[in-house]
Amino acid sequence: MSNSKYNVLVPTDFTDVAKTAINHAAMVAKSFNGEGEIHLLHVVSSDKAIESAKESLEAWCEEAYADYGVTAKYIVKKGSIFDDIGQVAQEIEARLIVMGTHGLKGIQHITGSHALKVINNSKVPFIIVQRKKATKDYKDIVLPIRFAQETKQKLGITSSIAKHFGSKVHIFASNESDEFLRTKVSRELIFAKHYFEERKISYQVEVAPSTSNFLQQVITYSKEVDADLIAIVNSKEGGILPDLFKGGGEQEIIGNKEEIPVIIMNPTQEFVPESFG
Repeated sequence: MSNSKYNVLVPTDFTDVAKTAINHAAMVAKSFNGEGEIHLLHVVSSDKAIESAKESLEAWCEEAYADYGVTAKYIVKKGSIFDDIGQVAQEIEARLIVMGTHGLKGIQHITGSHALKVINNSKVPFIIVQRKKATKDYKDIVLPIRFAQETKQKLGITSSIAKHFGSKVHIFASNESDEFLRTKVSRELIFAKHYFEERKISYQVEVAPSTSNFLQQVITYSKEVDADLIAIVNSKEGGILPDLFKGGGEQEIIGNKEEIPVIIMNPTQEFVPESFG
């Protein structure tokens, strides 16, 4: 990358969860010892809304610096949130996007597949947060593994975050009743363990206690280990999480009731290995 700064993009709709996103983005940016900045983005639908948005964003940037001591800049765009987030991320060479979600109501007041479209089109990893603020670094990361082949991107960014923050990775494997699927899970676990061992990443492995409702078990386990982050991967087909949660569980994991932040990456992302330095 030509830009030496670690830029974190924060789309904001001026709600409380947007302030939570700033909190997480500031924590990440500050961890780069003066080389991190956050960029607040607000998308408007008309020219008359631009000046008001600029005034609000300027105040929010000042507040971010006062609260967290991190440099904050702002961008106002007239257009569509679906297109502009990815475009702005490329323009500022963002390494990460942090965005707030209003639980199961959708991201940035956008519901259903439209919310996920924002993530699907990104070449930059997303961290999705709710109201729970970051009180410490991402020290405990849950990595769910099922029987689908794990991508190098998923292990790569998890390893990258873990190295940067000195984190422990909690591998949570599905419990399959079918012998063929159990064998596939076992192979994925072996691959993941070797991957982390080669990179000297601390990890532990836990197998789901039940063969049913893997999604809920992931959330329950994440709460038990006091996880700071859940790492999930998009599919090559462009739909969120089919390797883990078939049948529409994507909004459940993103808007999980424990409000644990979720990092989502796409297999086509260009910057995954270096996303955290």
